[in-house]
Amino acid sequence: MPTKPTPTVQDVARAAGVSTATVSRALNQPESVRPPLRAQVLQAVQRLGYVAHAGARAMSLKRSGTVGCIVPTIDNAIFANGLQAFQRRMAEAGRVVLLAISDYDPAQEEAQAQALLARGVDALALTGTSQLPGLIALLQQRGLPWVHTGAFPAPAGSACVGFRNREAVARAVRYLLDLGHRRIGMLAGITRHNDRAAERVAGVREALAQAGLDLPARWLVESPYITQSAREAARQLLQGATRPTALLCGNDVLAFGALLEAAAMGLEVPKDMSVVGFDDLDLARQWSPSLTTVHVPTETMWTLAADYLLGALERGVQEPVQREIEVELVVRGSTGRAPGRRTSGS
Repeated sequence: MPTKPTPTVQDVARAAGVSTATVSRALNQPESVRPPLRAQVLQAVQRLGYVAHAGARAMSLKRSGTVGCIVPTIDNAIFANGLQAFQRRMAEAGRVVLLAISDYDPAQEEAQAQALLARGVDALALTGTSQLPGLIALLQQRGLPWVHTGAFPAPAGSACVGFRNREAVARAVRYLLDLGHRRIGMLAGITRHNDRAAERVAGVREALAQAGLDLPARWLVESPYITQSAREAARQLLQGATRPTALLCGNDVLAFGALLEAAAMGLEVPKDMSVVGFDDLDLARQWSPSLTTVHVPTETMWTLAADYLLGALERGVQEPVQREIEVELVVRGSTGRAPGRRTSGS
């Protein structure tokens, strides 16, 4: 079957009985065209199946209508949920999101950013603040709006929408201390090239130090955000003659692995050991026992990041805005009083 010729803007103009300039205005600046005339053009567009050429539109508007977004992975629901919210907000504004994955590698992140810039993105959303200096310098040189997500504050001169990871996890430590736990371990994410993971480890150390306690080297194990890897790391943490009575995990995926391994080792949660996660994935509510975790309003955070970039593009907002969002500790069934410190009624 022969391929039909692709309709052009000239075809639309002829079908609508208007000039090509009117077609262009109706599609790119609809508010400048009278509603009846605009409807006439749109009917012709629909009838012919015309799709505006992105390159031509970009040349006329000096923008591509695309926004780049770089995340470490989409294998974690926290990023998938955030991306969905980001893309939804951008779509409402008529913009297309181009996605790239860094795999927690700053060099790969910089290469992906350069590739997105080469494709003409108008703005860029980044994850965390672990970027190489060269990438930030490139964005500054290009005058491109960008925003960091998931961390607060960001480096001077940068915009961000995020939270204080160190303080968030310290809140969870203080909660465990209030339950009588003194042997507290941490199953952390890989801290190299991950400012969020590193800040959470620092938060645990600081909160313990304020209580006159430390985090022994044998009770701190880093793991990729993979359930099986988390199980192996949790086994390493819990095999010693003296094991922690509470385990803080760098995210919920690590916590799920810890809960699975604790059950395999015959430990009852929270009777024998308490477990705390970070992120508050949907599965945290469904697990048995349900997971105590730090709730991060992911969709709100990424929507606000999109709003900042849209403001910078549409209203010429130049001043970088650093916006802090609130996170909270959600107490569920995976935490209880430390063994030997239960009340008479418990």
